[in-house]
Amino acid sequence: MKKNLPAIIFAALFTISVLILGYILLGLLPMFLFAFGFLGGFIIWLAIPSTTLFETVKVPYFVTLLFFILHKIEERYFEFFPALSKITGVPVPETNSLPVYLLYAFAGAWLLIPSLVGRRLQFGYYLAWTFFTSMGVTELAHFIFPFFTQEPYGYFPGMASVFFLAPLAWWGMYSLSRKGLID
Repeated sequence: MKKNLPAIIFAALFTISVLILGYILLGLLPMFLFAFGFLGGFIIWLAIPSTTLFETVKVPYFVTLLFFILHKIEERYFEFFPALSKITGVPVPETNSLPVYLLYAFAGAWLLIPSLVGRRLQFGYYLAWTFFTSMGVTELAHFIFPFFTQEPYGYFPGMASVFFLAPLAWWGMYSLSRKGLID
C-alpha cells in the first residue's frame, strides 16, 4: 500500500514530538532510546508496505499490550524512574505536568491501532510499527541499564517483564510484515 504524503508528514511530526518530549522529560539517553522505537518504527513503516489485516496482528497486539501493562506495573512498583534518574542525572518528572500528559497521550495513541489498522489507515500501521518496535527493541535497554550503575550487573526495574514483552513484540513485527491482503 502506497503511503500518502499527509500520513508521512503526520507520522514524522508525531515521531519528532515524542522525541522532543522524551528529551524534555527524561534527558538525552531516554530520548535516544525512544528514537529506536519511534524513529525506528517510522523508518520500518516507510520501508515495509504493510497491508496486513488487523486480524493477522490482533493476538500479538493484545498479548503484547497486556504484557506492556504488566511491564509498566513492574516499573512503577520497583521505581524505574528514580533508578533511571540516577543514571541520567535528570530529575524524575512531575507526574502532574503538561509534558507528562502529552507523552501519555502520544503513547495512548497505541490504543487506536485496532481501529486504525482495521480501517487500513496508514497512520495505524505507523502506530503499530512504533508499538512493536518500542516493545521489541527499546525495552531491551533494561538489560543495558545495569552497566551504568555503580553496582554489579543485576536486576534493573522493569527487566523481568521484558523477557516476555520483547519476544511478543517480535511476533507482532513478524505478523505485521506478512502479506495479509492484496491491494
